[in-house]
Amino acid sequence: MTTSISTSTSPIDVGQNQPLVKTDTLVAICTYQEAGLVESMLVELRRAFPDAVLLVVDDNSPDGTAGIVEQVQKRDPKVRLLVRKDRRGLGSAIVDAMRIACDGGYEFFLNLDADLSHSPAEMPKLLQRAKQDDELAVVIGSRYVQGGRIVGWPLKRRVMSKLVNRFATGVLRLPVHDCSGSMRCYRTTALRDIQLDSLKCVGYAVLEEVLVRLHRRGYRFDEVPITFTERQIGESKLSLPEAFRSIGYMFRLALESKD
Repeated sequence: MTTSISTSTSPIDVGQNQPLVKTDTLVAICTYQEAGLVESMLVELRRAFPDAVLLVVDDNSPDGTAGIVEQVQKRDPKVRLLVRKDRRGLGSAIVDAMRIACDGGYEFFLNLDADLSHSPAEMPKLLQRAKQDDELAVVIGSRYVQGGRIVGWPLKRRVMSKLVNRFATGVLRLPVHDCSGSMRCYRTTALRDIQLDSLKCVGYAVLEEVLVRLHRRGYRFDEVPITFTERQIGESKLSLPEAFRSIGYMFRLALESKD
């Protein structure tokens, strides 16, 4: 069985219509220049989720990330690949992955960083928590609840990150401790309800925007503690200008009238 590769942002060409063992779960990672880590990431995710469909959304990485995923597909037919050539960015990549999960009929959509800063072994506890309570729209892997940890960050970065999160949760009035981490489990019925095409942010702040729109519709959230580990290979994709853009967008979100 072969799996086609899309060269655009359309979610219909990633092979999800191929016959598969029935599963209710799609797990996605969004990549750019992750050739050194993507195979290890997929191996660890498959160990954590033996039956889930694993989706890689790659922004046409020049280092050959997509080619490595193609090799993994030869031995794991439940790995899917979307290569985007017409736009780039983590925020829009996550939203495209959400669309695929919603359009593909999956019940749960999980996302995490592709650089092993999030441990795939911790992901199943997010899904387990979501399945325990049908009213939960999102379960967040949180660095800032009891039992959560950050490994490898200097004190200055720890303090800055916590202050930014407190600022964001306060300004946006979100009932969570960690609103900027991408390690999450979503219920797709809730994602469909917020109409993904209406999301405005294409950068990192889309993580907060999704929570804001769900919260304004009355959905419930929960958090489970995770360990976040500073990446050991490659460089962070979060730039200072992007961080400032995200903060500015949070202010705009706070000023929006409620739906």
